[in-house]
Amino acid sequence: MQKTNTNSEDTSTKNTFKWWIAAFRLKTLPLALSNTIMGSALAAGADKFRWSVFGLAAATTILLQIMSNLANDYGDFVNGKDTTERIGPKRMVQSGNISAKTMLHGIIIIGIITAIVGLILILVGTAGIDITNILIFGFLGIASIVAAIKYTVGKNPYGYRGLGDIFVFIFFGLVGVIGTYFLHTQSFNWALLLPASAMGLLSTGVLNMNNLRDYEADKNAGKHTIVVAMGTKNAKFYQLFLVGGAALLAVVFTISYYTSPWQWLFLISFPILALNLKKVFTYKNAIELYPELGKLAMGTLLFALSLGLGLIL
Repeated sequence: MQKTNTNSEDTSTKNTFKWWIAAFRLKTLPLALSNTIMGSALAAGADKFRWSVFGLAAATTILLQIMSNLANDYGDFVNGKDTTERIGPKRMVQSGNISAKTMLHGIIIIGIITAIVGLILILVGTAGIDITNILIFGFLGIASIVAAIKYTVGKNPYGYRGLGDIFVFIFFGLVGVIGTYFLHTQSFNWALLLPASAMGLLSTGVLNMNNLRDYEADKNAGKHTIVVAMGTKNAKFYQLFLVGGAALLAVVFTISYYTSPWQWLFLISFPILALNLKKVFTYKNAIELYPELGKLAMGTLLFALSLGLGLIL
């Protein structure tokens, strides 16, 4: 009898672990790491790369993304936005695999760990410079955590008011890339706005793909994304602006600061980006967009890696 209970407990533990891993949505992590890779590569191109900053920045970014995913799972359920119409990955709270209370505890724990790792990152990255910079990055760190949670959690989540795109552009583009670069180099360069904006546009493109896929479900649930506001037809051209704009910014950046043919290495990511746009303009059923999110995320990662490597070489 005792053996049966032990086996049952082992199975339960395995299932619980599996559910939490599913809630983490590991497929979203490559996209989250892209801005850290871009900022670090730009720093390496300036001969000021630091492994300590890269490791801590990568850990902080991953933790922020996981916390955001958990908060999204929790918030959509609590606010009644998770319905059977959703095409995306199975939500753990909505499915009953993880209770809302347990998920909230998970968000708090990940949030505390994120704050600790982020604080270490700030102290390492700003060591020896004016305390003002520490305060600025401390504010940005807190803002990042709040933004990750408030996307779908609370009485008036900004993700339900069409503001998600703006926050993704700011935090996954400008703050992620420029902030990482500064922590490596302790300096700022206005030229960084070009690659940082390109990363922000591509990251927003992934969100737009998600919202295109969930258009009907979001509209029926009262979730007012930009896609719901503008309609799917306009959202397709919005995707063209996002992806095409990122490509254009990369080209302008390369031409403006050209020193080596290796800087055109990022062009290897363009076929993936082009195929994404082709699918957006030709899909017949929203379910066809589901695999495209992962492809665009990996295309964004390849874009960051290749552009960064081209600068280093």
